[in-house]
Amino acid sequence: MALVIDQRTPIIPVVQPKKYGVTEKKKEEIDSLSNQVVEAQNDVDKFQAIVDSLNTKLDTFDNQLTAADTSRATALSNKDLGDEVIANVKDLKENSKIAEDEVVRSNTEINTVATLVNTLINKLIFSAEIINKLSNLVIRKKALNPLISDELVTMVTTAGSDANNAVALTLTALNGVYAAQGNTLESTAAIKLESFQAAKLYEFLTGEQVKGRPYKVPNPALEALLDTAYEIAEKNYEVILIAVKDTTVQLNAAKLNLSKASIKLKSLQSGLAAANAAALSS
Repeated sequence: MALVIDQRTPIIPVVQPKKYGVTEKKKEEIDSLSNQVVEAQNDVDKFQAIVDSLNTKLDTFDNQLTAADTSRATALSNKDLGDEVIANVKDLKENSKIAEDEVVRSNTEINTVATLVNTLINKLIFSAEIINKLSNLVIRKKALNPLISDELVTMVTTAGSDANNAVALTLTALNGVYAAQGNTLESTAAIKLESFQAAKLYEFLTGEQVKGRPYKVPNPALEALLDTAYEIAEKNYEVILIAVKDTTVQLNAAKLNLSKASIKLKSLQSGLAAANAAALSS
């Protein structure tokens, strides 16, 4: 019997639903991990660059801090030396003023002594002249009158000789006074000049005008310049020290971020390696 096929009924093939493959899912996981690894590597590179930059910055600040510390020490040494010089000059100024006052007083006293000695020698000369006249008179009288005592003649003769010696000694003393007066005048001029220069030097160093000195005080004084230089050096050191501390804090934070990013990167790299191995084995 022949098979009869109904041409009016079409044959419809059965279409099976597409099944989601395990391999494709693993590929998506691997791609996701790969992207995360790239991002993590970017983070590591970024934090490494920050750490490198901060290390360079800190090295620069450390060098500047060393230089600032040296500058500060030098400024302090200069300031201390200046203070020592000023103290010595102050002593010189005060001692010179005392010496000046003493020399002026001595000069005044020598002038007074010279006046007194001069008056005394005038009186001695006058007295010697009187005594010599009396001695001559007694000697003449003795020649005319033998009754005049020889002792009286000896006395007036001796008195005349003593008066002449006194005049001679007083003249020697007066010459000594005049010589001392000349030396004192020279000393007075020298000590006044020294006192003036010491006072002027003190004013140059400190800017403090000495009483009774009619010259202009320098401005600014060396003492003020040394103090200012030290203050600037100290301030500069403090500013750089703060910069070092701030940079150190930033560097430590950046190193911490780099460490975390590196750990995350290694973890993701391990996960990616494991995913690749699993995909190959399936």
